[in-house]
Amino acid sequence: MPAGPRSKVMPSASVPGSSPRERSDLVAGVLDRKPSATARLITALENNREDGRAALRELYPLGGRAHIVGLTGAPGSGKSTLVASLARCLRKRGRTVAIIAVDPSSSLSGGAILGDRIRMQEHALDDGVFVRSMSTRGALGGLSRATVDAACVLDAAGFDYVIIETVGVGQAEIDIVRCAQTVVVVSVPGLGDDIQTLKAGLLEVADIHVVNKADRPDADKTLAELRMLLTLDGSSNSTGWRIPLISTSALAGSGIEELADDIDRHATWLRESGELARREEAAAIARVSAIARDLISTRLGSPAERGGFVSLVHEVVDRTLDPHTAAQRLIVSGSDLTRSTEERR
Repeated sequence: MPAGPRSKVMPSASVPGSSPRERSDLVAGVLDRKPSATARLITALENNREDGRAALRELYPLGGRAHIVGLTGAPGSGKSTLVASLARCLRKRGRTVAIIAVDPSSSLSGGAILGDRIRMQEHALDDGVFVRSMSTRGALGGLSRATVDAACVLDAAGFDYVIIETVGVGQAEIDIVRCAQTVVVVSVPGLGDDIQTLKAGLLEVADIHVVNKADRPDADKTLAELRMLLTLDGSSNSTGWRIPLISTSALAGSGIEELADDIDRHATWLRESGELARREEAAAIARVSAIARDLISTRLGSPAERGGFVSLVHEVVDRTLDPHTAAQRLIVSGSDLTRSTEERR
């Protein structure tokens, strides 16, 4: 992989609306590997601002080179420590790493603890590492709505790896599959019945299984249970990739080299098998569909469009119009609105 950018841990930034000239400067800053510009653009995307979307339109064609790694698992499994150890290993190999740590946000205030930034301070002075915490802001699936956009920015900035650490609080983690090219599922000894949950949920989405905190006394039992489940499942996912099971201790640094090797091995297999192209198409379908749903939802809440929506609802209530036809008219009117807006621009 080519050498990556020079970056560092940056706090969240806040930028007011910017002019086209400033947007171009923001894009130039990202391409020049300036951490402040990268942080500002990610914040703009988190806030769903037009200047952020405009910058992303310029940067998107320049991406497609980074390897996107998704890391998920149960709370308390040491995901953040594992990510920090993996980043240290990759840096020793001369690779650059961007980390997106998705933290849960309060359902009342929308705020987040963003504790991953504290746990990854060892990389704060490393110019080859960029760490950004993001809150879920109510998004399901363990990912913030802006996570994929942020990964696109970091990809375009030239990082070799973009590692996305999900919340891991029990939501459906299928979103990580649509975003990441390699999915690492982390377990720990003492999960008990949660191993059965893995069988029903995360087992089939993993490309690599990791049992972290393997220095605990009951680690061998957990490894044996997972090995049995993988054997029953054929030890491979639906594509034919044989899923490795790795024992690690992030604090001690054991097993991290093997994890990095398997991530690279999976990246090679993705390219050679043609699975990478299939996953990228599936990710694009999911992303475009999600954005379209968001646009429709946003338009429904727009005061300018509220009247037309309410009128359609009244027709459905009066049974002069069926719900399917009402929805179709809503979509058509939305397309007309979008077209007229673009023409005015």
